[in-house]
Amino acid sequence: MPRYPMQSHKPRLVVQNVSRSFGGRAVVRDLSLVVEAGQLTCLLGPSGCGKSTTLRMVAGVEEPDQGRILIDGEEVFGPGVRLPPEARGVGLMFQDFALFPHLTVAQNVAFGLRKGEGRAARVDELLERVNLSGFQAKHPHELSGGEQQRVALARALAPRPRVMLMDEPFSGLDNRLRDGIRDATLDLLKEEGTAVVLVTHEPGEAMRMADEIALMRDGVIVQRGAPYNVYNAPVDRAAAAFFSDINVIRGQSRGALTQTPFGAFLTPGQTDGAAVDIVIRPQHLKIDFDRAGRGPNPTIQDGTAARGLVTRARFLGHESLVEFRMDHDGSTLTAAVPGVFLPKPGTALWLMIRRDRCFVFPA
Repeated sequence: MPRYPMQSHKPRLVVQNVSRSFGGRAVVRDLSLVVEAGQLTCLLGPSGCGKSTTLRMVAGVEEPDQGRILIDGEEVFGPGVRLPPEARGVGLMFQDFALFPHLTVAQNVAFGLRKGEGRAARVDELLERVNLSGFQAKHPHELSGGEQQRVALARALAPRPRVMLMDEPFSGLDNRLRDGIRDATLDLLKEEGTAVVLVTHEPGEAMRMADEIALMRDGVIVQRGAPYNVYNAPVDRAAAAFFSDINVIRGQSRGALTQTPFGAFLTPGQTDGAAVDIVIRPQHLKIDFDRAGRGPNPTIQDGTAARGLVTRARFLGHESLVEFRMDHDGSTLTAAVPGVFLPKPGTALWLMIRRDRCFVFPA
């Protein structure tokens, strides 16, 4: 049975149970996805997890081994159906922009448009919307990287594609330009009502742009949801670690409780005697000062304090990272502190763990 039955409103893009192998190795396995018009879904994951292969299968430049792909309810791939890329109504944007160097900006944007009375008007409209009015006669080599990216976006949008596929399109841009161009691109895609599938390995980019994140690993989607939910309710330890640095405290569950130097943690659903990982991000560790060898009193929210010695402190501009070697087992924990906090190595401090900000997973 397909995971996503056909619906009356016809989602813009439906991918059903698609798989692809190369040389006997499964690169994408039984992947399903639904993207509505005006929605941006991000395929997020490490290199080699199958993101770009999925994009190429939707575009039609790579053929799945099995499954179905539908655009506006029309099957473009399935049993007996192999619609070519140019017939799918799909736009493509890649990292290298792929502009034609011998064509002007206007000619690049107009490349995918049929000749007709509205062609020049569509080119002028899009160049105005990407703030490149007056650039029609320029050539790509006369443009900055950010300007080339905006020309590539205008060219991809010119034929009014139903689906836009973007593979790491901003990774070649200077950091100072990237955020502004990403935001402008997102606004334009939303205005056009285009369904967008964006591939990236950068969690920050996914969090900034996506309506929905599909976190991929080893060819499958391991978690899917709104950025807030994927970040704050990771499905496993690896999912938590993909979005940020993490601290891990190992314990053993007994009677739905795990005792640690930071006090007891509720670990319901774990087998009695099972090893568990208690995961917390650096920004959710609470630091308190040493009081002649004593720390703060235990609280319901923060549990029991455990002492550590500072091994290194670094200022990163918006926050400071402080690393500790813990007294109880010599393990290393890292805390993130807003602003400037640079205690000297060897300083004794006490750490506490917010109970409402930690995750518990089987070890």
